[in-house]
Amino acid sequence: MRGPGGGANLLALRSHNTTLVLDLLRTAGAEGISRLELAERTGLTPQAVSKITARLREEGLAAEAGRRASTGGKPRTVLRLVPEAGHAVGVHLDRDELRAVLADLDGTVVARRHAPLDLGAGAEAVLARVASVVEDLAAAVVDARPLLGVGVALPGPLDHRRGVLHRVTGFPEWDGFPLRDALAERLGSVPVVVDKDTNAVALGLAVGGEGGSFAYLHLGTGLGAGLVIGGSVHRGPRTGAGEFGHQVVQLDGPPCGCGDRGCVEALCLAAVARGELAEAARVLGTGAANLVGLLDIDRVLVGGRTVEGAPGVFVRGVRGVLEARARRTGEGSVGVRVVSGEGRVAEGAAQLVLAPVFGQDG
Repeated sequence: MRGPGGGANLLALRSHNTTLVLDLLRTAGAEGISRLELAERTGLTPQAVSKITARLREEGLAAEAGRRASTGGKPRTVLRLVPEAGHAVGVHLDRDELRAVLADLDGTVVARRHAPLDLGAGAEAVLARVASVVEDLAAAVVDARPLLGVGVALPGPLDHRRGVLHRVTGFPEWDGFPLRDALAERLGSVPVVVDKDTNAVALGLAVGGEGGSFAYLHLGTGLGAGLVIGGSVHRGPRTGAGEFGHQVVQLDGPPCGCGDRGCVEALCLAAVARGELAEAARVLGTGAANLVGLLDIDRVLVGGRTVEGAPGVFVRGVRGVLEARARRTGEGSVGVRVVSGEGRVAEGAAQLVLAPVFGQDG
């Protein structure tokens, strides 16, 4: 899996200063950025920037992007990130399917895979399927560069720090399973990061420029939320934040797979099963209004295969509930929009590996 050849272990980069420089190289794009600009924007000395960029060039992570005229003196050499210098695999494990992507340092997807999956088939079968897909994607990496890592996103709840699953609704056999360590061993000690599917999407959105504080609500085979507060994914001290689907909104309501009754997820999925999508959207909006009231977030983003099947219905339904709340409270209305893309969870899972390379929340 690792293979010979160049490439750095980006997960083990030495310093905060290096991540600052790498992030500026990434955001500068193909046009590049000069060492003087790097020093000005990071607050580092020109000597420190020269040492860092020299090391990054030696490792193949940075390259010259030409010269730029200066206001005085000789033209400045500009540097750019080399996106193909590193790759990460992002894997989305849903209850009935697996989606995976291979992404370069820029987050650009260079290969995709999609296969059916039965999350209830047991750990051995699921791990074998994931390992096969990861190895297939890793084979697409040119120059035998090492794979930086694998990010895996799946329904929660789970312990993000330890990579241990809790009781995935409907799949109690996964409770306590050490997915991160088991998959890393299977892949030959390739670094593995595990997080909830909703957190992966939220991270991908934040890295992609979605600023401020927002909630991403994902309605597919289940219902969950990813929360970004002040630009960072909020997981909580036990990494359990965002279990949006299991807030009780109807006392003594229908039973939910989590063991409680009247949960937003149970009510939403029941309405979807009956074909009453407008009702499902209204329930989703009720849960979203609770979040807005508790966290005072800027925006509500909705996605997932069920939402994408009828985006207009869900946007109107959620927006209607939020606007009614705004009229009652006198607060400003909160924006609502659909986040589309079947591979978005897998792409966010790749960012679980890539984002920390650039000093961003991973």
